[in-house]
Amino acid sequence: MTPSKHTLRLLATTTVLLSALLLSGCSWLRSNNPMGPDASKDAVYRERPIYTIYRDAWKKVRSGDWEEGAKQFAEVERQHPYSIWARRASLMSVFCYYEANKYTEAIGSAEQFITLHPGSKEVAYAFYIKSVSLYEQIVDVERDQEKTQIALVALQDVVQRFPNTEYARDATLKIDLTYDHLAGKEMDIGRYYLFQGDYIGAINRFRVVVEQYQKTSQIAEALERLTEAYYALGLTSEAQTAAAVLGHNYPGSSWYKAAYDLLTGHKLKPVEDKNSWISKAFGSGT
Repeated sequence: MTPSKHTLRLLATTTVLLSALLLSGCSWLRSNNPMGPDASKDAVYRERPIYTIYRDAWKKVRSGDWEEGAKQFAEVERQHPYSIWARRASLMSVFCYYEANKYTEAIGSAEQFITLHPGSKEVAYAFYIKSVSLYEQIVDVERDQEKTQIALVALQDVVQRFPNTEYARDATLKIDLTYDHLAGKEMDIGRYYLFQGDYIGAINRFRVVVEQYQKTSQIAEALERLTEAYYALGLTSEAQTAAAVLGHNYPGSSWYKAAYDLLTGHKLKPVEDKNSWISKAFGSGT
């Protein structure tokens, strides 16, 4: 479920942004540092010139110590909040926390940036990092999906706020995967109920998938499981409808073969009832 970190780095707008913060910032600070380029080699957490903090932050980044780099960049805004470099350092802190897999800190830093700089051109990046940090915390389908729902809302926020950006395009892909994850949770519970003989409970879960997550990869199995559950309850018309809709939409799938074999093995066949909720969910009802 968790995407590769290089997805973030490959976004062109991100590359341009970080390069601008890095190169122009260090160049300006180096030329304007009255203490010289070799000053404060052993800098610690105390009041320091901006250049010293930036230099120490990038030392940490180059050595792969992302978390410490994030803390150093955060020091720029803490010690020099009115500097023109405070905003840029704040955004770098967000990025470094994300790279360190410190998602809670990344989200907190992103939210702080959004609050302090709502009108900046880089705010889209902060929204994106927040959403991806939530997305990468999505747990497996056997656990509670509260974080998945929160991640989904954050991803949708990125798409709605910044529709014509690389961030929105990547968020859209993640939204599809998130829906699939939520559907997978419903399927996992539904299968448990089905195998326990709680057919009503199973149907209720599979119905959620059919009505809310119809475009996910779970839909074919959901229709086959509905065929099983309805047949077990003696509701043959609904079982036949589920199989017929499955066959119409996924005729070559193994799930349709299973549903078809179940019905024909009991001298029935897939027949769609246009008045069924299943037909209406797929837009083929009356």
